[in-house]
Amino acid sequence: MFLILLRGLPGSGKSTLAKVLSENGKYPVLSIDDFFTNPTTGTYNFEFDKNHLAYKDCELKTGQFMQKQTEKIFVDNTFTLEWELEPYFKLAAEFNYQIFTLTVEHRHKGKNSHGVSDEQLAKMAEKYKVVLV
Repeated sequence: MFLILLRGLPGSGKSTLAKVLSENGKYPVLSIDDFFTNPTTGTYNFEFDKNHLAYKDCELKTGQFMQKQTEKIFVDNTFTLEWELEPYFKLAAEFNYQIFTLTVEHRHKGKNSHGVSDEQLAKMAEKYKVVLV
C-alpha cells in the first residue's frame, strides 16, 4: 500500500498531477483545499482562521482510507514546512504504508488557481525545504 504526498508551491500542478496519477479518480486524492471547496458548486473560499481545521480534516480522511487498506492514497498540499508532513509519516507507519514524497515544480508558466500573490509565493518559496536524510 502506498501513500504519495505531492508537495509544491501553489500553481505548480500538484492537483493536476495527482489526478493523473490517481488514474482519474480510481484512487483517492485528498487536499486541504477540499475543506474550502463547496462540493456542489466547486467554489473555493479560503479562510485562514480555519486552516488548522483543514489540515486536521485532510489527515483524518487519509487515516480513514488507510483503515480501509486503500491500495494508493494521494495527498496534494503545499507541504512547504516539515511539520505539515509529519502527521502523514506517522499515519504511514501506523498503517504500514510505503510513503513517497514528490516535489512538483512550477515550470508551465501557469497561474495558481487560488489567487496567491507573487509576493506570498516568494515567501513560501523561501520557507520551502528539501530534506536530505
